[in-house]
Amino acid sequence: MDGMGSMAPDKLVHEMAIERLDHLGIVAGICREIGLADYLDAQDERSHERVSVGMATVAMILNGLGFSNRRMYLVSQFFASKPIEHLLGSGIQAPDLNDECLGRTLDWLYAHDPTALFAGIAAQARHRFGVGVREVHVDTTSFSVSGEYAAAAQATTEGATQAGADGDGNAQAIAITYGYSRDHRADLKQWMLALATTGEGAIPVFLRPLDGNASDQRELAQTIESLVTHLREAREEPKIYVADGGVYSEANMRRFAAAGVRWISRAPETSREAKALVRDEPSQPDHWQTSADGKTRWFSRHLQLSQGVERWIVVVTEAGLARARASMRKRAQQDQQQWERQLWHWGNQEFACQADAHAERERRLKTLPSWLQMGSTVSVRPHYADRGRPAKDALPSREGWHVEAAVTLDEQQLEREAQRRARFIVATNVLDSGDLTDEQAIGVYKAQSGVERGFAFLKDPLFLASSVFLKKPERIMALAMVMVLCLLIYRLAEWRLRQALAHTEQTVPNQLRQPTSRPTMRWIFACFEGIHLVTIRGPSGLATCVHGVQPLHTLVIELLGPDVRRMYS
Repeated sequence: MDGMGSMAPDKLVHEMAIERLDHLGIVAGICREIGLADYLDAQDERSHERVSVGMATVAMILNGLGFSNRRMYLVSQFFASKPIEHLLGSGIQAPDLNDECLGRTLDWLYAHDPTALFAGIAAQARHRFGVGVREVHVDTTSFSVSGEYAAAAQATTEGATQAGADGDGNAQAIAITYGYSRDHRADLKQWMLALATTGEGAIPVFLRPLDGNASDQRELAQTIESLVTHLREAREEPKIYVADGGVYSEANMRRFAAAGVRWISRAPETSREAKALVRDEPSQPDHWQTSADGKTRWFSRHLQLSQGVERWIVVVTEAGLARARASMRKRAQQDQQQWERQLWHWGNQEFACQADAHAERERRLKTLPSWLQMGSTVSVRPHYADRGRPAKDALPSREGWHVEAAVTLDEQQLEREAQRRARFIVATNVLDSGDLTDEQAIGVYKAQSGVERGFAFLKDPLFLASSVFLKKPERIMALAMVMVLCLLIYRLAEWRLRQALAHTEQTVPNQLRQPTSRPTMRWIFACFEGIHLVTIRGPSGLATCVHGVQPLHTLVIELLGPDVRRMYS
């Protein structure tokens, strides 16, 4: 390019276009490898549009993973500076991705059941990437929205089936309404999302859009049952299903037993059995088992419950114990200050006799927190009729009884309470420790954080706006599918890159310029900023080249596979 600068431009170059490719080649390459657009277009026999539903969906994914924070109506603006034909296909231009095109695509996705469509795409992606479903983690979250979303507006699209419905065909759009907000926005209406991910790589497997006031106990169980049916039809049988304590109830555990579902959950400490077990101590100190790193301790019991026999594992982690100690000390200090104020006023209270003073002291001791100790004395005070200092030979006109008390922290009881509060119960219906050890069950439950990180991803404004600006609940359900497709593409790329780095014993620099074999894809995306696709139209025809690729980019591109490689060739 430098040698061409001295020549007449009209004889050498007729037209040059420089467009930002950045990390979008990775996103488009993964979409192409899993056959996302082809899968959707194969379901759309009546489509004759210039931009197919598959291509429009990929465009929304590119926008969602493009660090743009652009709302749906600005997608065409997002692609104005991008090599759209290179990313999506020949003949597609940015103005083609207008409101009408994208709205029509969302309506189509809703009409063809976002849950079923996503399940099919995810299964195809797992097959092509070789991802297993040994464990599946399920959880729910909420998304706050602005607007009225009147119930009368929630009409169903002709031929649509509700995401996650039981197959009866009589579905309705989700209800956008008030409910318990995970975003701490009780002032806004919301919708909810149930998500299932693999234990390995936290890759999305299944989704269900839910009403804004949906019950975790009911919807988590229904999601697991729907997922069991889907995976068995696909001949994929996970070893275990994992959910948080919201799914645990006698009725749900009976349903899972009838369906042959093996599960792990956290048992809420509301039942008599749970309260007793958390306060229980093994008969011998060595009955506590400890992990190799010393950071986790546990003991287990088999309990005969109304829904059957379950194995309950009482767990204490060092991190959890440190949090419990800090929390308990803060609370105990607040209680101490509050009681000191009360006791000061109490010390000025007068009682007619010693018995009344002792009775009041006993009454107050009953309400004293166990982590506080109260020392007190009951004494008599003389009272004189005249004001001022009484004379030495003056006799009191009467006598009154008073209680003088002070409170201190009971360090031993404070530690016992912190130990109790740090404990939690991991429950499972897998009774054979040879099949699933206590330590494995604890580790599998802790991996529930993978689906929670997925929710944090979906709410990150750098990837996709956490607030949804759509007027129809039906389109929100379709957008939920697009949002989780963004997470699917992100997690697949991250999983493959980490696997390839570990297999080849290579590393990439992290944000601190330290070598790592487990980079986040968010960091890798940021590293790809500044890569451009240069298109030159000259006398000899059209030529393209990718500019700005550095050795780090080359390593990542090679490890991510041929479809990504072609995007940067």
